[in-house]
Amino acid sequence: MSPSPASTLLLEAIALKKCVEATYNRMVVKLAPHILYTRHDELFLDAVTLERDGQPPKEKKIGTFKLTGLQALGFAGKPFDPEPIFNPSAEKYRGVTLFAVEA
Repeated sequence: MSPSPASTLLLEAIALKKCVEATYNRMVVKLAPHILYTRHDELFLDAVTLERDGQPPKEKKIGTFKLTGLQALGFAGKPFDPEPIFNPSAEKYRGVTLFAVEA
């Protein structure tokens, strides 16, 4: 699996703790990407949604995004702090993590 422009951008965003924006399910989202991993030979991103169509979510949580569903992906120009609820050693990431944010 060779790196796509999207996965390269997300690796940089995770490493530098930069927010990203994308269109996902026809909604513009601003995300704090925490981990890039594989499942069934496909790439997934777990991230905190900071905004959905310009509005903050009701609660902070880690959401899962299939990489092929993230369209018009780019940097949002804002840094983020890793979310304390994120657990990079969770069972779902074991053996499939490509890159994760460091606290």
